[in-house]
Amino acid sequence: MNKVVLPLKWVHLESISRCNNLKYFKKIHAQLITSGSLCDESVVNRVVEFFGGSVDFVESACDFLKHCDWPLSSFPFNRLISCYATSNGSKAAVLVYRVFVRDGFSPDEYSFPPILKSCAKFMGIAEGRQVHGLVVKMGLLSDLYVKNSLVHLYSVCGECSDAGQVFDEMIVRDTVSWTAIVSGYVRAGLFHEALSLFSRMDAVPNVATFINVLVACGRKGCLRVGKRIHGLIFRRALEENIEANNALMDMYVKCECLNEAKQIFDELPVKDVVSWTTIISGLVHCKRPKESLELFLDMQKLGIEPDGIILTSVLSACASLGALDYGRWVHHYIVCHGIQWDIHMGTAIIDMYAKCGCIELALQTFDGMRSKNVQTWNALLNGLAMHGHACEALRLFNEMVRLGMRPNEVTFLSILTACCHSGLVDEGRHYFHQMMSDEFKLHPRLEHYGCMVDMLCRAGLLDEVLKLIKGMDMEPDVLIIGTLLSACKVNEVGELSLEILDQLVELDSHDSGVYVLLSNIYASHQRWAEVARIRMLQKEKGIKKDPGLSVIEVDGRAYEFHVGESSHSPNNEVHLLLNFLSKQIFLAGRHEHCFLR
Repeated sequence: MNKVVLPLKWVHLESISRCNNLKYFKKIHAQLITSGSLCDESVVNRVVEFFGGSVDFVESACDFLKHCDWPLSSFPFNRLISCYATSNGSKAAVLVYRVFVRDGFSPDEYSFPPILKSCAKFMGIAEGRQVHGLVVKMGLLSDLYVKNSLVHLYSVCGECSDAGQVFDEMIVRDTVSWTAIVSGYVRAGLFHEALSLFSRMDAVPNVATFINVLVACGRKGCLRVGKRIHGLIFRRALEENIEANNALMDMYVKCECLNEAKQIFDELPVKDVVSWTTIISGLVHCKRPKESLELFLDMQKLGIEPDGIILTSVLSACASLGALDYGRWVHHYIVCHGIQWDIHMGTAIIDMYAKCGCIELALQTFDGMRSKNVQTWNALLNGLAMHGHACEALRLFNEMVRLGMRPNEVTFLSILTACCHSGLVDEGRHYFHQMMSDEFKLHPRLEHYGCMVDMLCRAGLLDEVLKLIKGMDMEPDVLIIGTLLSACKVNEVGELSLEILDQLVELDSHDSGVYVLLSNIYASHQRWAEVARIRMLQKEKGIKKDPGLSVIEVDGRAYEFHVGESSHSPNNEVHLLLNFLSKQIFLAGRHEHCFLR
């Protein structure tokens, strides 16, 4: 049988393909030189692909192309730059480009797109501007790909004005051009401008365009435009695209249309971690923590490993429900699986422990964090305020200021809440005025005024409350006036309460507690016609008193119990236990009564 002998060129190509280190390549290189194969374009291109596989080969790659005795076109040089640009060697691409230019290489229209892409990857705006200048000098601004790369560079680097200028100067624009400029405005938080640009788009949008516009819709709450995008995605048969569906869910979540988001999630043929993260985080954001925990359990049953973002959302849900055991389990899971902590996750753990009343664990977690931001401090201060640890909250606030951390409006709200719950009126006045001082220059919101009104009303300082309310540069809401009315009732100041009742009636409130309070005060002054009017107004608006709600955690699952509800599966067991306890209390009471006799 005759043995097949491959041409030398194919032998060299095969050897280069199998090569994975410089030591082996040097042997191949020697063979290429002695055989004269370096004059073959396909051989040189295969060598370039080998060098482009690792940034460790940059110096050798430049040296190889510099000494290659062959009338090369620009392709090998551009190919090497592109290899680094598409990998993690974006800075290496710029380095190679500079070496080539220094050695006499003349770049062309194929050189600049990968170079500009590399600059965008490492936010090299200075390097990108230099390349832009060379593009203008060489008269290549008419090239569509070069201009698209420039728009992309400036957009990624947040230079929207420069991106817009390049975009406006383009005579011909394609889908990539429009997507790049819309993406840049979205990145910069200019959502209104992004939507305005999209409305002018005269090219067929692609998936990336839709995703960016959906992000803008979600941030601006433009549900109408978002639904139009949803229709376009459906018409173009993109409803199975996971990225588009995730963006749609996020848009509906941001617009608080959870039913639509949940429907998209349920109909997804394949769900990735982003899908689960979007819906779970959305439920937490829209104050439906119990449902978010149930979905998280479903996710675990499917064997999907949660990431840090999902776990942070789950911790927030635990904090809302007071589900301490569940929160501890999440904390333990994070530690055992070596999930990397960041400030957001640490803050969520502190918030969970603080709201669940485990102040010691919250402080322990806080002290163990290397870096903290203002949200981290706020989580701890709020927990201390909620549970009556006013002195510790004030001490930590002063420590926070001493360390150079600038408090915000939420920080001062926590401090005022601490003073209010502990009756520290003088301290409350001090911190209220401090937030408006030249040191912090923070403007009080309704919540801050409401906290001060509550604090002063508890102390019976109604004259000071009236002075504070009259000095507000905004209209008081129903909570502030309701707090004042409650104080009037407690302190039996009838005339004052009657003066402000009509003002409270005029406020368009849907809080059932306000109407109950109004009705009770009118009844206490025997103004029965007003009582009837309030009840009729409440009926016309369809306002019903919200039933009482309790949440209890059993075996890592949160159960909600509404007054009068009997639909829970363990309902019979609950009633049996309650009956048993009631009998025990009754018997204990009889026994004590007999003993006293």
